[in-house]
Amino acid sequence: MSQKVTTTLTVNGQRHSITALPDTPLLWVLREHLKLTGTKYGCGVGQCGACTVHIDGKPNYACLNPISDLAGRSITTIEGLSRNSSHPLQKAWITEQVPQCGYCQSGQVMAAAALLAANKKPSDADIDAAMTGIVCRCGTYNAIRAAIKRAAGALA
Repeated sequence: MSQKVTTTLTVNGQRHSITALPDTPLLWVLREHLKLTGTKYGCGVGQCGACTVHIDGKPNYACLNPISDLAGRSITTIEGLSRNSSHPLQKAWITEQVPQCGYCQSGQVMAAAALLAANKKPSDADIDAAMTGIVCRCGTYNAIRAAIKRAAGALA
């Protein structure tokens, strides 16, 4: 049986010492230890993308990353994207009325933010490729694409 270890994580620019089992998924550290509940639990097996966060600037599923692999790496959650929902993606999400049930939205926004950081003017194919791992049960994919395009325009 594993013993708890202390791991130092940098989340949203702040260092945190976390004592937990080494195989504890980042998702549970974020939600239970750090009380950052914007990152959602959807499936726990990396199939839905609701738990998408950035690890060193790249989108990753928080449910699949044990904290033992994350020491010294930079983690950004939806709470770290902007403190006051002023990020162009968050504004575009509201303007385009993307959310329905809202459950996948933090994962969608984080995946879209990684896309726009790498590609300032994505095509529909680029958007589809970047967003394919995030399941929206409500089917708001057209609104998501419109919001990403709106945000790309605002960032240009």
